[in-house]
Amino acid sequence: MPIKIPSDLPAYSVLKNEGVMVMSPDQAARQDIRPLRIGLLNLMPKKIQTENQFARLIGATPLQIELSLIRMSEHRTRNTAAEHMAEFYRPFQEVKDDKFDGLIITGAPIEHLDFPDVTYWEEISEIFDWTQTNVHSTFGVCWGGMAMINHFHGVKKHMLEAKAFGCFRHKNLAQSSPFLRGFSDDCVIPVSRWTEMRQDEIDAAPSLKTLLGSDEVGPCLVEDPEHRALYIFNHFEYDSDTLKQEYDRDVAQGTPINVPANYYPDDDPSRDPQNRWRSHAHLLYGNWINEIYQSTPFDRSKIGT
Repeated sequence: MPIKIPSDLPAYSVLKNEGVMVMSPDQAARQDIRPLRIGLLNLMPKKIQTENQFARLIGATPLQIELSLIRMSEHRTRNTAAEHMAEFYRPFQEVKDDKFDGLIITGAPIEHLDFPDVTYWEEISEIFDWTQTNVHSTFGVCWGGMAMINHFHGVKKHMLEAKAFGCFRHKNLAQSSPFLRGFSDDCVIPVSRWTEMRQDEIDAAPSLKTLLGSDEVGPCLVEDPEHRALYIFNHFEYDSDTLKQEYDRDVAQGTPINVPANYYPDDDPSRDPQNRWRSHAHLLYGNWINEIYQSTPFDRSKIGT
């Protein structure tokens, strides 16, 4: 089944050209089934790129997905056209009475700030608490995952001496987890962050369970059953050239940056990077969608009760 998104959203034509099944709201209305409503709280500056990345992953399952784009109520983006935001996004304060089967909270380029110093920290804290009554399952990504695990469990983020940047092997630490169904014993995941969460501090919270971790860049995927949440600190959703875009940007701006590790063939930036994480990315998000489908109430109003 396809993902239901507006036919004039840029992701519609992008995904359709890639062979991903997409459906307009008018087409979806003719099908007598209940789609899963998934919200995307998009905190990334490149909104359209992020929409494409997550829509691609959650739209590859046999289930019909209704994607809702959400933004912070007061924060205004400077990197995406105001017309795009006005047409396709709803501020959180307008959706807070709605119920969602799933919610993805993206990363944000604000790692250097302490959590309380983030301009929208008060509202995003409200959103974290709101997920406990209005969302069946939440997926926090990179900064979004770090902020959420800090909010609920007090786990701190720590600045790194050098940016963790590249593609790193991660161990499958919970082979029986339904979220890792079909995973190999290890997998490669893109990493791009200046901060980390530490395994010993995660282990100190008894309800948390680390599912994927790396000897080089630490814990990656953490399950929080108590809050019906997953936290991932790295970027399965990245396109093949996303790390290249970040590297080229920093080089052009004269920002000191290492060549992303294990990304270019022979670590040569003049060569095209190779995508070695796509299949596991689809597995993870497909497994998450399947777990939602298996356990969410048919009557959406009963979510969170």
